[in-house]
Amino acid sequence: PTLGIVEQCEQEKTGSLDQDPVPWQALPVLSEQQSGDVELVLAYAAPVLDKRQTSRLLKEVSAVYPLPSQPHLKRVRPSQDASGPHALELLLCLADAAPGMRSLADLLPHPAVDPRGLGQPFLVPVPARPPLTRGQFEKARTHWPTSFHEDKQVTSALAGQLFSAQERAAMESHMERAVKAAQWAAAQGLRAVGAVVVDPASGCVLATGHDCSSMASPLLHAVMVCVDLVAQGQGRGTYDFRPFPACSFTPAAASQAIRVGTVRKLDEDEDDLPYVCTGYDLYVTREPCTMCAMALVHSRILRVFYGAPSPDGALGTRFRIHAQPDLNHHFQVFRGVLEDQCHQLDPDT
Repeated sequence: PTLGIVEQCEQEKTGSLDQDPVPWQALPVLSEQQSGDVELVLAYAAPVLDKRQTSRLLKEVSAVYPLPSQPHLKRVRPSQDASGPHALELLLCLADAAPGMRSLADLLPHPAVDPRGLGQPFLVPVPARPPLTRGQFEKARTHWPTSFHEDKQVTSALAGQLFSAQERAAMESHMERAVKAAQWAAAQGLRAVGAVVVDPASGCVLATGHDCSSMASPLLHAVMVCVDLVAQGQGRGTYDFRPFPACSFTPAAASQAIRVGTVRKLDEDEDDLPYVCTGYDLYVTREPCTMCAMALVHSRILRVFYGAPSPDGALGTRFRIHAQPDLNHHFQVFRGVLEDQCHQLDPDT
């Protein structure tokens, strides 16, 4: 039997709180800059032989070599040899491509910098860019002291601590619905990929879809189906999904459809509806391809949760469309929700 909208919303909100902890993690798919290794460049540093000269030397060297592209680098660090004759080391400048060591006279122009109090310069690898995650920061600081402006949400997400038990239960419930849609598709001889669109403000599932692609309609991947279903619920949309009864849309209440800060097209009718998927979440069993990822950009999705990665995936595996800096919309991506169950649906993942 079909649930009423209120009953369905309550069911989606409560999820499966009484069940044992689920054996999966919703891990963030970060940008290449956030997830990449620490890039190092060579720089010149010199021991500070007279600590009384440190303040003056720091001021003079910083004026000559301000390092505008490396504001994260601290100019002074404790000596790496605690038993050595000097206590501090001063970062002078980045090294150029010329081979061999250079002297203080070569590096520090006179009279802008008085080299008194400095020892013989040496080469040291330093982080080329500011660290974006705590993992990058921990690696970067082993080479040279580095400032770090931590994103607490990213740190919590990487540690698997971003979502509460109640949120995880709801996420599992939503992905289970996507899995069932994929199973229905497989039973009909279609590709076993399912997806749902959820309004996180209410916990309601708005659209449920599965892969409907064929020779006649090659674009109807599960994500595209869901986007079109949401558009149909707003008086738009293109395709007829009546041959696929598992693909459905449940309209949100009017109060839920109006959201502060909604992104709208300039030529759009003032109908009090968000622009397609603005503010909504998508759950999909398989990592979206490039076409679907770009459709999610254009439809203004808020977050994407996918179960299993895909060899041609565009949200973490092959590309990271959601993190491209030149796009006009960005969304968060999390992978791994019910990954084992999703992988069993489609062994190609």
